Amino acid sequence: MLKQNLQMRLGQKLAPQQIQLMKLIQLHTLEFEEELERELEENPALEKVQEENKDEDYASLDDKYEDEGNESIDTDFDVNEYIFDDEPAYKSSANNYSADDEEFDNQSLLTEGQSLYDYLLEQIHLAKIDGEDLKIAEYVIGNLDNDGYLRREIKKLVDDLAFSQGLFTTVEKVTEILENYVQKLDPPGVGARDLQECLLLQIEKKVSADKAVSLAANILRNQFDALTNKHYNKIIQKYDIEEENLKDALEVISKLSPKVGGNFDSQTITINNEIIPDFLITVKDNGAKGVEVIPSLNSKNAPSLRVSDEYKSILTTYSHDKKSAEHKQAALFIKQKLDAAKWYIDAINQRQNTLLQTISAIVKLQKDYFITADDKSLKPMILKDVADITGFDISTISRVVKSKYADTPNGIVYLKSLFSDSLINDDGEEVSTKEIKTHLQDVINNENKRKPLTDDALVGLLKEKGYNIARRTIAKYREQLNIPVARLRKEL
Repeated sequence: MLKQNLQMRLGQKLAPQQIQLMKLIQLHTLEFEEELERELEENPALEKVQEENKDEDYASLDDKYEDEGNESIDTDFDVNEYIFDDEPAYKSSANNYSADDEEFDNQSLLTEGQSLYDYLLEQIHLAKIDGEDLKIAEYVIGNLDNDGYLRREIKKLVDDLAFSQGLFTTVEKVTEILENYVQKLDPPGVGARDLQECLLLQIEKKVSADKAVSLAANILRNQFDALTNKHYNKIIQKYDIEEENLKDALEVISKLSPKVGGNFDSQTITINNEIIPDFLITVKDNGAKGVEVIPSLNSKNAPSLRVSDEYKSILTTYSHDKKSAEHKQAALFIKQKLDAAKWYIDAINQRQNTLLQTISAIVKLQKDYFITADDKSLKPMILKDVADITGFDISTISRVVKSKYADTPNGIVYLKSLFSDSLINDDGEEVSTKEIKTHLQDVINNENKRKPLTDDALVGLLKEKGYNIARRTIAKYREQLNIPVARLRKEL
């Protein structure tokens, strides 16, 4: 038997504007610029304030909008009738440009590059190959990854050609085209199926009678495992050579590229190989008053926007005609766009405020680091420390520092690199794990490369410096620093 029950349930749900704000906060400068331009195109009621109007008071514009819009509209329409949850949430802006406008302008230039795929296609079309062979070669090129490697099995390529293009071929045929055509293209090493083949393809194009080149090719072809594991004594015994001969061969190998496609832009757009910083950190010496560290936003994160006066005038005109259904519909549309523009401006204001408060808290906690630029002066800092100062949620702080950079007097700094856990040293002081990693890096940089230090030896050396750390912790920090084990750090 069916029964009906009435229940009341209390819950929380983020409004579309809140969700949009969270998305805006985690965008870095370039993404934010693109999002802003997209919004300006989609909403004609939102416009940028021209240079000469940048000091115009936004509050007066808002009051003007309220006076004109509410005159005839509020009594006729309910806002809920034209604001839908499934509409894209709009964002915000403020009259808040900083003095560093010109400094960042040149860093935002985009340059167009050629992809590896296009470069290889140009070459294969000039080669003496046509018909089915050309289609197979094009398909093989299309399956190369950004580094220039063919990671897929030839058998799968054969199956794909049959199903997607109706081209029936064999593994032997595809292999032949790969080796005789694709792997002959520039850059040398393209089309390789593994690292060994990539290096061999490059060294085989070095037409030279040099003994070092010949030995290097021989080592790559027959002693690759011993080479990768740095079993140098085994190689010396195998070829009955002197240590100097092996050094010369290793120098030849070191000049080969493991990623031949790395010089090509996989997305065809680059940013002049520069990072566009989201924040500007200025260090000012005030003499007797001490050194002041001043944070500010990149001017591109603080655009000046306003609600369109023209659209507000149009709204007033349409709202006076309460009889015409067309005018009523037009008034609804315009008021929706005007409200969306106001929401967008409010959201950008909130974004700017959130970013500024967060960077100010980080500067407060890491003032010594910004002054000295020494990693050893970094203090332990986690997201919760910044959240406690700003009053924001930890998730908000995480979104702010994600993919964000700061331009400091000592170079560009990745914000997330400033965060680290803490350990207690032998003196009972709380030190940053970043400080310990810096000491670990220094010790390894200064070790005898012929006899690299093991993790156990590193434990002892760091203990002498006052850091009582377990071997497994040393191994973890070493891996985080992308430092290989002692055996793989060995050099002749």
